[in-house]
Amino acid sequence: MQRLANIHNLIIDMDGVLYRENTPMPGLAEFFAFLRQQGIRYVLATNNSTRTPKQYVDKMAGMGVQITPADLITSAQATAAYLRGIAPPGTPVYAIGQAGLRAALGEAGFVLADHRADLVVVGMDLNISYDKLRTATLLIRDGATFIGTNPDVTLPTPEGFAPGTGAILAALQAATGIPPLTIGKPEPTMYEQAMARLGATPADTAALGDRLETDILAAQRTGVLSLLVLTGATDRAMLAESEIQPDLVFEDIVDLRHKWADRR
Repeated sequence: MQRLANIHNLIIDMDGVLYRENTPMPGLAEFFAFLRQQGIRYVLATNNSTRTPKQYVDKMAGMGVQITPADLITSAQATAAYLRGIAPPGTPVYAIGQAGLRAALGEAGFVLADHRADLVVVGMDLNISYDKLRTATLLIRDGATFIGTNPDVTLPTPEGFAPGTGAILAALQAATGIPPLTIGKPEPTMYEQAMARLGATPADTAALGDRLETDILAAQRTGVLSLLVLTGATDRAMLAESEIQPDLVFEDIVDLRHKWADRR
C-alpha cells in the first residue's frame, strides 16, 4: 500500500469500477472529491467505443460527477489517433460501430464509406447484422486493413455478460482468416495516450480497473501500478486462478479511497 503514496496520476476504467450500466457505485462522488482534494490528476479510459465523449460527460453528470471531454479517452478515440499515424486524412473507412466510433473517425479526418474502403474498423455495434459482417469480410479479404477498437469478448449487462466487440472480431476473423489489430486495452496504446495527456510517467501513475485481461494486463504492459476492484468482471475466485495478478486489490472505490487516504 505504501506505493500509493507515490501516485499522482490515475487512469480509471469506467463500467464495473465507477458504475454498473447506469447505476453509480457507492461512494462515487466522494471518490472524485478525494482525487481533486489530493491533487491526483486522472483520465477515464474505457474500451467502450459506443458513446462520444460528450455522452460520457452527460452520463457522469447524471451520477453527480462533473468531468470534461479532456478527462476521458475511449477506445474509439485511441483508434482514430492511431489511424492518423498510418493513413492520411480522407482515407475511406468502413466502420462497424456506433456514434462514438463514427464521430471519432470523422473528427480525425477519415471518410466513412459504405462499400469500398482501405480500412475496416470494428467496435461494439448493438445493431450488428449479417450485411455488415458480409461487407467487412469482403473488404478484408480484398486487402483492407482490419482494425478492432478493443478485444473484449463480453460486456456486462443487468442480465449477465453479453457478446462484446471481441465476439464480432472473432466472427470476422473466422470468415477471413485474418486477425485484427486491436488498439484498446490490453494493448498499451490507450494508457500511453492518457499518460501523455497527463504529463505523467510510469513511476507516478496507476491504472484502476475491474478486468484482469484488459485493465490489469494493459497496466503491466505499460509499466504502471495496477489496481483492481472487485465490483465488476473479476471476483476473488477468478483472481485466485488467473496468471494475471494486479499489484493491489480493493473491494471497491470506497475501500481504495480509505486506504489511499491513509498513505497520503
